[in-house]
Amino acid sequence: MSNGISAQKPELLAPAGDFERLQMAIAYGADAVYIGGKQLGLRANAKNFDDSELAAAIEYAHAHNVKVYVTVNIFAKNADFAHAEAYLHYLKQIGADAVIVADPGIFSIARQVPGLEIHISTQANVTNYQSVDFYKQLGASRVVLARELSIEEIAEINKKSAPFQTEVFVHGAMCVSFSGRCLLSNYMNGRDANRGACSQPCRWSYALGGRPLRDNVCEASACVSRPGSDGEAMVLTELKRPDLQYEMYEDERGTYIMNSKDMCMVQHIPQLINSGVASFKIEGRQKSAYYVAVATRAYRVAIDDYYSSPALYESRKDYYLTELKKSSNREFFTGFYFGEPSTIQAQKLDTAAYTSTHDFVGVVQAYNPETRMATVEQRNKFILGDKIEIMASQDFTQTVEEMYDAGGIPINSAPHPLQIIQVKMQQPVQKFDILRKEIPRQ
Repeated sequence: MSNGISAQKPELLAPAGDFERLQMAIAYGADAVYIGGKQLGLRANAKNFDDSELAAAIEYAHAHNVKVYVTVNIFAKNADFAHAEAYLHYLKQIGADAVIVADPGIFSIARQVPGLEIHISTQANVTNYQSVDFYKQLGASRVVLARELSIEEIAEINKKSAPFQTEVFVHGAMCVSFSGRCLLSNYMNGRDANRGACSQPCRWSYALGGRPLRDNVCEASACVSRPGSDGEAMVLTELKRPDLQYEMYEDERGTYIMNSKDMCMVQHIPQLINSGVASFKIEGRQKSAYYVAVATRAYRVAIDDYYSSPALYESRKDYYLTELKKSSNREFFTGFYFGEPSTIQAQKLDTAAYTSTHDFVGVVQAYNPETRMATVEQRNKFILGDKIEIMASQDFTQTVEEMYDAGGIPINSAPHPLQIIQVKMQQPVQKFDILRKEIPRQ
């Protein structure tokens, strides 16, 4: 290209926990989606797809020139292999572009399915070029690198493993484990994160100690400094390593000592591209359709802007971040890409709640250009007089001036979940355009 950027754009890979999320990911610019079936995948709490739904999803995606990768990334037990081979053959039969695998046993079976591409999951904890070469020699076509790597380490892996595809997470939730391999949920309430049933105990509120503490009390293997009246942090220090001190903040609600902020790399697209990564992955198969739409579009626009003009990309970096803040998040940081983050940089210590600047209030199902009426499926309440923003090919804002129920009766508000209504639009819209409303600041 004339601007000196690599001609090969990275793939934008979006999550799809159900068919609506898949449609949103495709409508808002994903090159590929990753989805889970009812078998052998993590994210058991996502809706996922049964066998017939998988076939329909793949057909729909391929009709829109989008690839589909199916997660088969469970850490398998003996009983899981009863139907594994048949399931993997079925995925190839219905046209899955690849399967995402972590378990060596599942990998060994997937290798026996002719023509089935295999991507190595981030759960496999690949952190170096030797491991990449190992999977490459065994027949994998891509490796999803561990989240704990820096840009420099990723670049070295790609340089020494070329030509070979790597994929990295660029946006979404992080957890206090190594590449998602967490034991907290299983230990605390019997729900195995490595079999898709994580209850996210890292987001729970914790209190420091169950009885009054004196200043600088040392017991067993640790010392704890109690906060003073001005509310400074408690400090946890291991006796054998007194120079390592961990600040632990607590108020009347407790403390969130393992609650990671969300990763966001939208303002660092050039560094990611220059590292040689083939695919940019957005986390979130359990997130909402609105989240999928917002995140996918923000990264689609950022990537396309950069390839159009690096100067244009630089001038719009604040815009990309502002857009991402319009969907739910736990504040943003850059993960491990620029070195190991400190507690303050990485952790949201006061609450596990999501924040957002906007509410998702509806999605367009159809539009009549003669009447300028949009058929809208309501998602959150809005009323006549509300100022709404429409996510469209060209975003615009308007005041809701006319609204009718499904029978054509004028209404003043849309209070019922999934209510089908008609809304007069000031500009043309199309299916999957999103209506949203700014949340008033407290």
